[in-house]
Amino acid sequence: MGKEAGTVKKISWWQLTLLGLGFTSGTGFFLGSAIAIERSGFSVLILFLMAGIITYFVFDALARMIVQHAEKGSFRAYSKNAYGRWAGFSHGWMYWTSEMLILGSQLTALGLFTKYWFEHTPLWIFASGYAILGVIIVMLGTKGFEKTENVLAVVKIAAIVMFIILACLVIPGVLGKENAHMHDPERMKDFFTHGFMGMWTALLYVFFAFAGIEVMGLMATDLKEAKDAPKSGKVMISIITILFILAIGLAMLLAPLDSFNPDESPFITALKDLKFTVVVHIFNGILIVAGFSSLVASLYSVTRIMFTIAQDGDAPRILSKKSKRNLPYTSLVLTVCGMILSIVIALLLPDKVYEYITTAGGLMLLYTWLFVVFSARKLLKLSAWGQIKSFSAIAVILIAACGTLFDKTNRPGFFASLIIISIIAGVTLIMRKHWKKADQGAS
Repeated sequence: MGKEAGTVKKISWWQLTLLGLGFTSGTGFFLGSAIAIERSGFSVLILFLMAGIITYFVFDALARMIVQHAEKGSFRAYSKNAYGRWAGFSHGWMYWTSEMLILGSQLTALGLFTKYWFEHTPLWIFASGYAILGVIIVMLGTKGFEKTENVLAVVKIAAIVMFIILACLVIPGVLGKENAHMHDPERMKDFFTHGFMGMWTALLYVFFAFAGIEVMGLMATDLKEAKDAPKSGKVMISIITILFILAIGLAMLLAPLDSFNPDESPFITALKDLKFTVVVHIFNGILIVAGFSSLVASLYSVTRIMFTIAQDGDAPRILSKKSKRNLPYTSLVLTVCGMILSIVIALLLPDKVYEYITTAGGLMLLYTWLFVVFSARKLLKLSAWGQIKSFSAIAVILIAACGTLFDKTNRPGFFASLIIISIIAGVTLIMRKHWKKADQGAS
């Protein structure tokens, strides 16, 4: 957790790829994709391909900055280098806020998965239990985190592959012939359930399935060879995009479109339709493992980024304190406080909390991605193809963000994200005056 610049780097590119597969295949995919399916029908597959390409463009921009000069603060350090201290300050706090919202989303999703078995147990009890377990793993330090994430990454990818194989056996009737279903799209409406507007409002949730590349960016600074960062990202995002499209496409063939809902994983919906009770229970357990893995990754990254923010003097210095075991315990305490707030929100707003928090958290995350792209435009000498990738990423991310305005469920999350951005901007303006006075006093 607390490695400083200058320590021996030890992660190979394939290890980073494996970690990235674990970071990105979380609750955003296993639960949030149900919302995207509900709104866009089979056209969600087009959205997943588009989001995968744009996600690669964003990570590639970050990876090339890492190749040019590895920074322990990763993306926020590049913003600072590109535009000054105000950018590093606002980018860091924006990311921290987005991850706190995403933590709330992940805890809610884990609670929903577990409520499948314990229907009458309050959501906050499960959220609290998973939060405590996640903190324990983060307290093990970087080695414990990496080992845990490697194991959980294998489990999650194996689960997606297992579902794909199972679906390929069920559809032709090789397995479960008496329950075999194939709900192929027969009408244009099946491709575009709610038309163009449905696709537009679903795009944010598709992007949310790829949340985690920024954690991979933080870990990329620990590569043995910094030049391998782009390759690792290309391999990881290619694999995960293909698996996402195959799994989601097969799930929609196994279950009728109107059966998918935001409170249940689309894979559980597909398997329930086949009446494979034992498999459903096993897969639900795997979903919990997948969600918990993403929770731990978010906990780790948000604690690490807060530590670097405090080290740079952009947060109270007390948050840069470490224990004898090199654990930034004060930053972790702040993260825990944020999680407690998330659990309280889940208790107060149990009906739509996942969609509200996911929208706000997803938007805040996309704003941090925009910071990455703009920083790369300033710090890198971009080729013509690089310019195209950059402009494409900016355009599609802005389109995804604007789409939330046209859905009554998404709209509260959109305005919440604007309020948060306004607060961060206001604090940044105040801090700029403080920094200016401090610089004048020093001179």
